[in-house]
Amino acid sequence: MKYLKRVGIDGYMILLLLMVLVGIALPARGLAADILGQLTFWAVSLLFFLYGAKLDPRAVRAGLLNIRLQTLTFLATYALFPILGVALAWAFGSALGPELTLGLLFLAVLPSTVQSSIAFTSIAGGNIPAAICAASLSNIIGVVLTPFLVAKLLHMDGGGVSLGAIQKIGVQILLPFVVGQLLRPLIGGFVARHRLLTMIVDRGSILLIVYSAFSAGTRAGLWTTIPASAMVVSLLVVLLFMALAMGVMTAAGRAFRLPDPDQSVLFFCGSTKSLASGLPIASAIFPAATVGATVLPVMMYHMIQLLICSFLAQKKARQNALSTAATHRSEPR
Repeated sequence: MKYLKRVGIDGYMILLLLMVLVGIALPARGLAADILGQLTFWAVSLLFFLYGAKLDPRAVRAGLLNIRLQTLTFLATYALFPILGVALAWAFGSALGPELTLGLLFLAVLPSTVQSSIAFTSIAGGNIPAAICAASLSNIIGVVLTPFLVAKLLHMDGGGVSLGAIQKIGVQILLPFVVGQLLRPLIGGFVARHRLLTMIVDRGSILLIVYSAFSAGTRAGLWTTIPASAMVVSLLVVLLFMALAMGVMTAAGRAFRLPDPDQSVLFFCGSTKSLASGLPIASAIFPAATVGATVLPVMMYHMIQLLICSFLAQKKARQNALSTAATHRSEPR
């Protein structure tokens, strides 16, 4: 187990995979499915309420002063990724099929992770205030911008996002977040002191969404219509997507001569995608019967990014430790 944690695999990732398998093998039906839907709705609302309550606006303002870094990170998330996503969808769409291609495009317009990117930046010795700002802004903007970009991409493909889906996002996600921010002076201290509560709500709501999505896909017979070859192609395309994104982030950090701590922020905030934000938005936008396949590329990307980023962050931490030790040895006594 210790070895698995070192490479980024923890109990939560195992539970995510278990929810996928249970949703496929033992889907919720009838009354149980209705109750699950209600639980999932309110769990997501509570999740974004707590996000609003714990987000410190001062950290966002401090990070905004680094305009070049914040601009590069924003462009990576909402310009580079969509361009790459459209290109990969065009190149591999026929092999992926419509549901997985839509999932690839949805992945491309998601915000970056919050907890993970900040944690990896911290481990790598990066600029933590800037990472907090970049990740927070990405998710705040993503609540509005991600559905807008999905609507644009679907319109290009002859589809669209319904008014009901937009209303659901407003009621289930945006409104609780705003209320949480407004109540932060009253409850922010309580939320900060009870991190276990936010972790349980965070991870529990995601597990509920995953089980609900894959249950709905099973009830609709979705998994019998997607060939195994398309699943394999999806995994390979996701790996290619990640390699391109991480390669561009590394090259951009060097090309713009960012300080080493800022390069870590650009890499970890600019190349990661949020499962926590993505799944609730997907459940609000897409039909229940197909949302499982749509979020499959997101889940693939999420799990692989945790493995790779964990490895790279710890490698960077070891390099920093060796560099510091060498500096100390070279100093005159």
